[in-house]
Amino acid sequence: RLWDEDRIARDTELKKEYGLKNSSEIWKADEELRKYRREARRLLSLGEEERVVDAKKIISKLNKLGIMKKGDIDDILSLSVKDILERRLQTIVYRKGLAKTPLQARQLVTHGFIAVKGKRINIPSYLVSAEEENYISYAKPIDLSAGEMKAESKQAGEAKAEPAKAEPAKKEEAQGG
Repeated sequence: RLWDEDRIARDTELKKEYGLKNSSEIWKADEELRKYRREARRLLSLGEEERVVDAKKIISKLNKLGIMKKGDIDDILSLSVKDILERRLQTIVYRKGLAKTPLQARQLVTHGFIAVKGKRINIPSYLVSAEEENYISYAKPIDLSAGEMKAESKQAGEAKAEPAKAEPAKKEEAQGG
């Protein structure tokens, strides 16, 4: 439901934690999760022989994406939206320490500063596979402390640049009359 208070609170918390732009990014991750869970429920309803091949496919795909390390079909049903959001390029850049905040990670990805396996990727929602995770790096050199230095020098410059406040001129009390 669109105006569900609990959902709004959950979305707000997730947006802050993962540096998301809007709720539709959460909804897309939610839909991705629903797709896997729907398939798992379908497989559970099948007979043992029929489900083995399809179950291996979906479990190997989730393992490849790094969403699920090991497990079976029942473990797919216990996945949450956070498991999907943790695999986004934006989140992994932040978790690896390439950015100081999730929002900065989003900005670095969007502006083309991040590469995966040497290929520049500018999509924050890109789902990083477990194999690619070790190959995330800066696409070009960047100094993240430059923004802090500018802010510090600006504050120091303002302190020096403030002119001394002149005191109001005192009137001569009584001038000869």
